[in-house]
Amino acid sequence: MNMQTNIQIGRGPLRSAATRISVAAALLLSTTTLADATVFRTATDTDLKILDPVSTTTAVTIMHGLKVYDTLFSMDENETPQPQMVDTYSVSDDGLIYRFRLRDGLVFSDGSPVESSDVIASIKRWAQKRSEGQLMNERLETIVETDSTAFEIRLKKPFALLIRGLANPVLPMFVMREEEAKTDPSAQITTVIGSGPFIFRQDLWRPGDVVVYEKSPTYKPRSEKASGQAGGKVVNVDRLEERYMPDGNTALQALRNDELDFLYSPPQDAVESLRQDPNFTVGVIDNQGMMGAIRLNTMHPPFNNVYARQAMQALVDQPSILSTMVGSKDMYRVCYSIFGCGAVPFETAAGTEDWKGQNLEKAKELLKKSGYDGRPIVVMIPSDDEQLMNQSLVLVEFMRQAGFAVDPQSMDWSTLTSRRENTGDPAKDPKVAWDIFGTWLPGSFFKDPFNLALVATGDPKTAWYGWPKDDKIEAFRAAWIDAPTTEEQRKAIDDIQVQYYASVPQIYTGQFYQASAWRSQIKGVLKGSYPVYWNLTINP
Repeated sequence: MNMQTNIQIGRGPLRSAATRISVAAALLLSTTTLADATVFRTATDTDLKILDPVSTTTAVTIMHGLKVYDTLFSMDENETPQPQMVDTYSVSDDGLIYRFRLRDGLVFSDGSPVESSDVIASIKRWAQKRSEGQLMNERLETIVETDSTAFEIRLKKPFALLIRGLANPVLPMFVMREEEAKTDPSAQITTVIGSGPFIFRQDLWRPGDVVVYEKSPTYKPRSEKASGQAGGKVVNVDRLEERYMPDGNTALQALRNDELDFLYSPPQDAVESLRQDPNFTVGVIDNQGMMGAIRLNTMHPPFNNVYARQAMQALVDQPSILSTMVGSKDMYRVCYSIFGCGAVPFETAAGTEDWKGQNLEKAKELLKKSGYDGRPIVVMIPSDDEQLMNQSLVLVEFMRQAGFAVDPQSMDWSTLTSRRENTGDPAKDPKVAWDIFGTWLPGSFFKDPFNLALVATGDPKTAWYGWPKDDKIEAFRAAWIDAPTTEEQRKAIDDIQVQYYASVPQIYTGQFYQASAWRSQIKGVLKGSYPVYWNLTINP
């Protein structure tokens, strides 16, 4: 196993010959034979096809990014931003200048140092694609390098949520080499060289089968205890293998046969039996829960008409959908608050009075009012994701009952995530374009108007798939961001939700919790928006 095939040592005069040799030696020594290595084995029901975590919001790609890239700030398990690549930072008294100093010892897996130019290019690329970055850009004057490991973000208007945006745990601001970060954000990078705790073995990557990562010998963890995505990312395994297993029962059997160590999403009907088995531990990684969601293509008929979107809202029956997605009643809850229910800061009932529960007669009336012409509605259904497939199948049945003609199209999730970028009219090209797809959102993504990018409705060119536009929602989001008091924040929350149910940029199908399972010998599993593979130990 020769990792030097993917190594590009050095990058400019700052790299000394001695350092280049030491990095190459460290990488070579890290390539232990598989027989000697500690191998951690997991599986995913989604195939990794996109390597660029800026060009997509697909969870499997974001989880790939968490392994190989690092971030300036990360969220701990209490949802508090903590410095990660940053050593020290300060904010001017007027809130317009943020000064950052990178910590010592940050190195990319090709041996080159992480420098301010890499960070600045990464921030600029991220800011074009992510809601928080776009909000930052509206207030941005410039980003300047003050030396090779220090930089400043200078604003025209204060942006108190800047650090929190850089610490987003669901769509992180990953730092890439300047070479990759200068790629147009609408294009995908294909070279993966990060400064994170793992190295991506691109030479061993077999799409549709396995993704291989190895512990980075050059990564320098922080000294703090690991918490969420923050703190010391100490890797205790030599190698991480992630198998693509779209069939949940196959993955479950592999876990039971000791062929896997960890399974993020076991079949829901097997969770209780896993709980009763002393060989396994069952736990919820994201305590905030997840939210099922339906995205509608608002660019074309019928969902460019608000009455058609409201008809979809009226026909949704959350209990029926949740019971097929999750099964166990203790793992889901009906929730009409768009910022979540339960242990969340901004749960509200504002604007929900007329939309709680299914009302098929109301859906039929609204559909007629929309002028719907009977065209088939293209619903993309991911066949390799049991939860989302079940959500979609139940939805299709409700749509038919309400009077929609439906064209359900089955495909794997990777195909769906590529196809959802198509903005064409599905009536003209139903095999390429689309009307509806289902998804789910991690808890950190929907808990407030800042992170909830899927409700961002300012510019259809930058809005998430479905491309809704609602200037009132955007004005209320801005009011929340700049609100000086909790009372004014809560008023903005209510205003957003009232307008949300009037406009229906997307539809929620309810809140649920994802049970994961791992072998009982595995300790140190961290809570957070996604599973991470540092801090783990395998006891004998």
